[in-house]
Amino acid sequence: MSDRSGEVGGQGADWPLGLAPLVSTQPLKGGFICSTIRGRLADGREVVVKRCPYPAEVEADGLAALAAAGAPVPAVLGAAGHVLVLERVGGPPDWPALGRAIARLHRTTGDRFGWHRDNFQGMTTQPNGWCDDWSSFYVERRVRPHLADPKVPEPLGRRIDRACDGPLPALLRPRPPASLTHGDLWAANVIEGRWLVDPAVSYADRELELAYMQLSNSLPGELLDAYLDELPPDPGYERRRPALQLHKFLNNIRHFGPDRYVPRIEAVLDSYGW
Repeated sequence: MSDRSGEVGGQGADWPLGLAPLVSTQPLKGGFICSTIRGRLADGREVVVKRCPYPAEVEADGLAALAAAGAPVPAVLGAAGHVLVLERVGGPPDWPALGRAIARLHRTTGDRFGWHRDNFQGMTTQPNGWCDDWSSFYVERRVRPHLADPKVPEPLGRRIDRACDGPLPALLRPRPPASLTHGDLWAANVIEGRWLVDPAVSYADRELELAYMQLSNSLPGELLDAYLDELPPDPGYERRRPALQLHKFLNNIRHFGPDRYVPRIEAVLDSYGW
């Protein structure tokens, strides 16, 4: 269909400066947080246009970081306001190659944990202030920021807060490398089994990303097997994994409500005796 109004594709005041206009569009499925369409520019390029509830440049920044580390991502053709324009990518799935690429991504390391700006986990802001210590970063940037949300029941929040005061940081690896991570790596953020999209990048312990990759069972075993062959976890990871998944459970409460995720968090806390 034509995008004459410009509203669906974002063509209008916030269309990226200098980018050829859209001449046709087709709807794409999905888009719980953002709306996306497939389109063709006047210069013939096939694109995906994404309208975000947050500044599109934040997501473009994350994609650029992943690309610089050699991860397979679509090229950013333009970002302005809340509109992000990406090259349209495709090809046959290659889950093992993607698993190896994620392992290589995690070998890209920094001096500290965090990122030079905050970004977004779905609709929630992800704080990324720099920190020299991994356990402090996980507790103060990934767990505690969720506890003030009214969707998190107060008794559960107090219980998690007590864990953050001692047993949770004591469980984590004391000095892991600060690996570059995608930050929101599940099946919905993989295109055609070979391209990564929708990042929430930061330097973190790679175990945080691995724990999330294993959380939803949405990623195929061949990806995880290839990753683990390339970069197996350190001893004790299975013991740490449930604690590292608390961040995602809490973020899901904020998006979808407490009914499904409070019991899962309570089960994690019970398993540790917290």
